[in-house]
Amino acid sequence: MAYSVGVPEQTPKILIVDDISDNSFLLQTFLETEGYQVEVADNGLTALEKVEAEPPALILLDMMMPGMNGFEVSRRIRQNKNLPPIPILLITGFDQPFVAEEKDLGINGFIRKPVDFTELITQIRLLLPGANA
Repeated sequence: MAYSVGVPEQTPKILIVDDISDNSFLLQTFLETEGYQVEVADNGLTALEKVEAEPPALILLDMMMPGMNGFEVSRRIRQNKNLPPIPILLITGFDQPFVAEEKDLGINGFIRKPVDFTELITQIRLLLPGANA
């Protein structure tokens, strides 16, 4: 019988940030069935706290949230020099991308609502190429 030695491979953790719990639940359920670890935050401030405490491999970030929108959360993450470069996908109901904000804030892409799960998993795999989820 062979035993593996060393640290077990960890599946990448994705942070979902959305103020609507049904949206978070749907994304979480899908991503967990795809083999990812998932953490959820229901607002921008909680998301920032979670990212600073334990940076995820990727962030799925709702753009329209009360208090602090997705652009502001992205800006604060990118300004924090103590954090690694975490890929951020904004989830939006808007049809047109926000090219200026995307470049300025280091946003890695957009997912449009309603979420196309094939597109979502394709973008995640492109952003996390070495992930074994």
